[in-house]
Amino acid sequence: MSTTDRHPGNFTGHRPGSRRLLVAGAGIASLTLAVALKRTHGPALDVTVCDPGLEAGAARHRGRAYAVAAGPRRMFEQLDLWPRIQPAAEPMRRLVISDSRVGDPVRPVFLTFGDGTEARRDTGAEGEPFAHMVEAEPMVSALLDAAREVGVRLTAAGVRAAVPGPRASRVSLSDGSTEEVALVVAADGARSALREAAGIGWVGWSYPQSGIVATIQHARDHEGRAFEHFLPSGPFAILPLKAGGALGHRSSIVWTERSADVPALLGGDAAETLAEIERRFGAELGRIALEHGPSAHPLHLGIARSFRAPRLALLGDAAHVIHPLAGQGLNLGLAGAAALAEAVTGALRLGLDPGADAVLRDYEQSRRFDSVAMAAATDGLNRLFSNDSLTLRLTRDLGLGLVDRMPGLKRFFIGQASALRGETPRLLRGEAL
Repeated sequence: MSTTDRHPGNFTGHRPGSRRLLVAGAGIASLTLAVALKRTHGPALDVTVCDPGLEAGAARHRGRAYAVAAGPRRMFEQLDLWPRIQPAAEPMRRLVISDSRVGDPVRPVFLTFGDGTEARRDTGAEGEPFAHMVEAEPMVSALLDAAREVGVRLTAAGVRAAVPGPRASRVSLSDGSTEEVALVVAADGARSALREAAGIGWVGWSYPQSGIVATIQHARDHEGRAFEHFLPSGPFAILPLKAGGALGHRSSIVWTERSADVPALLGGDAAETLAEIERRFGAELGRIALEHGPSAHPLHLGIARSFRAPRLALLGDAAHVIHPLAGQGLNLGLAGAAALAEAVTGALRLGLDPGADAVLRDYEQSRRFDSVAMAAATDGLNRLFSNDSLTLRLTRDLGLGLVDRMPGLKRFFIGQASALRGETPRLLRGEAL
């Protein structure tokens, strides 16, 4: 079956705009939203996902991996997506945090999160991991297959314009077709053209850092452990992946480095690049080799001044971009997908317009505080740890040590990492819409 389903010309003969939604962007959060809505409402709701990148399929996501927290994993289970994703998922059962310089012979461990009592209390199941590492390519492939099966329309076209009206938005696509839909979901990335066209402001800044990602093979088993080494230039994370490769075991690294230093660090040959990674990777997992990457990406923080405009809802990076040090960017987007699916479903079941301002306001109110709080938290942590100040090192290491000795605080942080704290959408609790 082809990646896309093409529908030339106007969509005449289909349901009126009040029962039609269009999602611009085929990322993980937006595909999850499309599957959730179509699985819940079936033929009563038309859902279209538009993205020029659909021509390349899931391959365009190769080399990336994400931490899927316990809450989003329960959403995947509820939507019958987890059996498709689980073969590519590696449980993250322990997180070890250290604070040192690159050349330090010893890396003192100041904080550990494990699958002991404190984790079980917060995730709600005996021995349940607080997250799973999943490579992006198989996850997107599973979502695309599920979208086709439930009847989501997939088209490899971009959205040129979306003009809202009293009853529907008229959407013009790059393939020349037009649609009338009740709601447009802008999931078209941090530089969202739909957000800009709607006049929604953006508050944020660029960090003097880049995120370097790569897939590493190693000789020893990681045993489900993730490592976060806080270095003066930024955190260096080693995240467990499914076994495989010539050395038998694999991990993903997310390496934050000063942007000015990236050309020197990655500009040499493969052996020189691997040597730089080895200096930071450490010897605990034995011999290492590069499987994929590295690639560097400038880091930014940003949040939209509003998550909505007339008949438009922002989702994922179009609404918020955060520092990757906590690995929560995808989970924030998936929480938004769960909240938007719940708001739209509530409106449809009451016979209301799913693109009405009151519906979108409910969605925004349910997600804006958590999004701003997570952005502020990751920004603050990055500023606290990405430096070589002796005073700050002593302060933060004392703080990490205190958290490690206080089970109540550890349970709080595990709950945050699991996306199971506070008021959460039904899907994140594993409940049907």
